[in-house]
Amino acid sequence: MTEADDRNIPSHHVRPAAGQWCNDPNGPLFHAGRYHLFFQHNPGAPVWGDIHWGHASSPDLVTWTDEGIALAPTPGGRDARGAWSGCAVVDHGVPTAVYTGMDRDDGIGSVMLARATDDLINELKAEPEPVVAGPPPGLDLVAFRDPYLFSCEGQRWALIGAGHRGSGTGDVLLYRVDSLTEWTYAGSLVDATDPVAGRIAGPATAWECPALLPTGDGRWVLLLSLWIDDITYSTSYLVGDLRAAGDGLRFVPATGGMLDHGRDFYAPTALVEDDRTLLWGWSWESRTEQESLAAGWAGCLTHPREIGVHPDGTLRLAPARELTALRGTPLPVGAELPAAYEIELDVRVDRPDSEIVLSLGAAVSLRLNPTRGTLVLDRTATPATAPHPLPRTSEAIATVPGGTRSHLRVLVDGPLIEAFVDERAMLTEKVYPAPMGHYGVTVVRGSAEVETRAWTYDSRP
Repeated sequence: MTEADDRNIPSHHVRPAAGQWCNDPNGPLFHAGRYHLFFQHNPGAPVWGDIHWGHASSPDLVTWTDEGIALAPTPGGRDARGAWSGCAVVDHGVPTAVYTGMDRDDGIGSVMLARATDDLINELKAEPEPVVAGPPPGLDLVAFRDPYLFSCEGQRWALIGAGHRGSGTGDVLLYRVDSLTEWTYAGSLVDATDPVAGRIAGPATAWECPALLPTGDGRWVLLLSLWIDDITYSTSYLVGDLRAAGDGLRFVPATGGMLDHGRDFYAPTALVEDDRTLLWGWSWESRTEQESLAAGWAGCLTHPREIGVHPDGTLRLAPARELTALRGTPLPVGAELPAAYEIELDVRVDRPDSEIVLSLGAAVSLRLNPTRGTLVLDRTATPATAPHPLPRTSEAIATVPGGTRSHLRVLVDGPLIEAFVDERAMLTEKVYPAPMGHYGVTVVRGSAEVETRAWTYDSRP
């Protein structure tokens, strides 16, 4: 069987063409007419280690071309033990990675720059010295990594994910960036002593991959990936205001929650465009390391998603609008599932507590209850084998405000399931073996009208 015929391998998502290891998305850019997306990559094995930056590009967010390795660790340099996560900007016309250089084993990195050698970004050439050599004096940290740049009222700033050894809590450090080579520490943007941040994102030794996104209405969304003792868990979001604080800024969150309700989403990063913000996450594996070694690959990036706010101020989460171009042949209810497809349901319930089940073959189902505002992905027949310290249940549950109507959109690419409810909650889950058989839509309790539309994703990039 060729890789193109293996339904247990995603065919429409960014991952290294040569297989092996993929984790965090890094540095999305739109430059010279193409989208560029980088990612953490071990070219030597489908396990974490020897981290490079892989690179893919696309003209349309739909068809991606693997561009090989863009950035490799420099022997004897400040990134000799890995070119870890970061972001990318266009500096004086030159695409430039702002990333974590690792030359030690304790999670404390330096901020480094690597500039593109051409407009195709075939190579990012690292500068030999870091722009930030390490944490500010006086901070005893277990993590210092993942720089992310943003602008506020004409001033550029940077965030760095951190965690305090003494308290065992997360922090987001803030730097004023007057140029890419001139950074000034400006204190903490927000830490776990904030009551809202502590309640929603508090149970973490460090906050990884911070990203601060404008909502368009004056507020901001802060994304935090929760890390404890070398284990990645989940991603939280906080919605709040930026306020002046001395020579820096302070983020004051008002609300927040879990960004993705599945178990296979982590370390998201974003590209802020004029009319929207695009978001990618890392979808890790629900299987064991031994199974990944046998398969020859581990990890991929999610489809691009749009993140914003609804008119009522709540978070809006939806697949990128370009992804409708993947839709091909219609799939009637009861059709046999192809390797990649999309199913969309519009539901209106006539009785309280009505429940609708979307079956993906015999092994996976999604139960939608509009009244309760719940979506339950049930994978009892295909349990995860990954030995994560937090044992997986057979169900993943997403919640939204209840009502009489609900919209469900499910995008499936081999083993990767990405579900969106009312554009208010998303759920990402990897299922092995990938769903097979026929799909069905059934009202199992109460009474409801259901309109179903489905398409196969015919072409394979």
